[in-house]
Amino acid sequence: MLRAVRARWVHRCRRNMAHFPLFVQNELREAADGATIDIEDPATGAAVATCATAGPADVAAAVDAAKAAWPAWRDVGAKKRATILRNAAQELRRRVPELCDIETRQTGRPRREYQAQLGRVPEWFEYHASLAETTEGAAPNFIGDPDHLCVVQKVPLGVCGLITPFNHPLLIASKKLAPCLATGNTAVVKPSDLAPGSIIRLGEIFAVSGAPPGVVNVLPGGADAATALAAHEAVARVDLTGGTAAGQALGAIAGARAASYGAELAGHAPLLIFDDVDLDQAVAGACFAAFLAAGQTCVSAKRIFVARSIYDEFASRLAKRADALRVGDPFAPETEVGPLVSAKALAAARRFVDESGAEILAGGSEPCAERGYFFRPTVLAGSVDLPCFREECFAPVVCIAPFDDEADAIAKANASAYALGAAVWTRDVGRAHRVASKLHAGVTWVNCHHRNGPDAPWGGFLKSGVGRENGRDSQNAYTASKTLVVRTASEGEDWFGGGARYG
Repeated sequence: MLRAVRARWVHRCRRNMAHFPLFVQNELREAADGATIDIEDPATGAAVATCATAGPADVAAAVDAAKAAWPAWRDVGAKKRATILRNAAQELRRRVPELCDIETRQTGRPRREYQAQLGRVPEWFEYHASLAETTEGAAPNFIGDPDHLCVVQKVPLGVCGLITPFNHPLLIASKKLAPCLATGNTAVVKPSDLAPGSIIRLGEIFAVSGAPPGVVNVLPGGADAATALAAHEAVARVDLTGGTAAGQALGAIAGARAASYGAELAGHAPLLIFDDVDLDQAVAGACFAAFLAAGQTCVSAKRIFVARSIYDEFASRLAKRADALRVGDPFAPETEVGPLVSAKALAAARRFVDESGAEILAGGSEPCAERGYFFRPTVLAGSVDLPCFREECFAPVVCIAPFDDEADAIAKANASAYALGAAVWTRDVGRAHRVASKLHAGVTWVNCHHRNGPDAPWGGFLKSGVGRENGRDSQNAYTASKTLVVRTASEGEDWFGGGARYG
């Protein structure tokens, strides 16, 4: 049955083979050197599209276009920019079905998940449009000095290089692009070469929504394009979502020329299950936390710590639930877990499980399908000293271990080089607040997971990155404070004009 479904899907993809060019100055164009790459369908391993891939010359051209467009975009005013962002939000809503198809085909994530996610993406543009329209300057008291007036304005930085990953293509690009544009900057977006299609469409959406040429440019490409963008002297800010190694490398390049830099990087999220929970609800919540998007999200629950008194029962129920999850065609409504994004990702997941040293309670590294990059939801158990408790596996793989009390749970949760997301499951309100306040994480959930909105800051500590997306924090990151001091006193001022030697 699964083989027949895949055969039909391969035929459909080949019949609808697409090509995605670069998008610069509101025009589709090929790469300067004519380079292209194939885009695979992770459910079959077959090429379903081609894409132009940017090189250094393309990066230079796009940055030049963004630089030329910046003064007019900066000066047009927040109200006009907000109108264009709201136009784009409306067009995005209209095109959600098309964008869901593109992202499902290129990433393998179930379409039903994208329907829920992409339906909310317009909110980011609407929120930042309104925030930019209503942001006010400041007039500090200037330490009570009555002879001087101090005025502080927020001004845009200029051209911004936005480097985005494959796992939530449109959402993450929008989380960066919305505050970037709303505050008066222009953008060169470099999406992942694994899943660039929806971001190319986003560039087109802004063009038809009234954005002038050069304001939004999209350059699919690999590491060379990202490096060229981070190194370009005209790029005032580099904002990255990706792996920690890439973030450190690009951060060093941006830092060497004193550019503004933000990075949302890897995570290894802990999930704490206390003994007062409803087990069925907690198991369902843990599955959602761990296996949404096939575990390919930076805040996926990767380490589950369970009160020792309920550990055995919880582990048994979680393993049964993981084994029962339906893995298959991401376009099928009944599919709960799709494939990993690439053959490289699949090999890494198998290697991680094989080298974990842990007991396999569910799933494992054996092939899950004849074709495509499918990996069964996997539950590993063992000592917290095992490698699987220290490093992230970007796959539907979770590690589980018991804890003895609150202090032990917090210590185990915080024993990580990553500090992006965390979650606590308990019915005790006091405990929820006590534990959450001591967890080292930028985002903590209680009795839920993966919840986010355009007004809630998002980011981590340690190796999980620097800076915050969403909310006023993100608009602050795309602006700089500019201070003006005006002397208002009518009397003259001569600092060196008095004293005995002038008598």
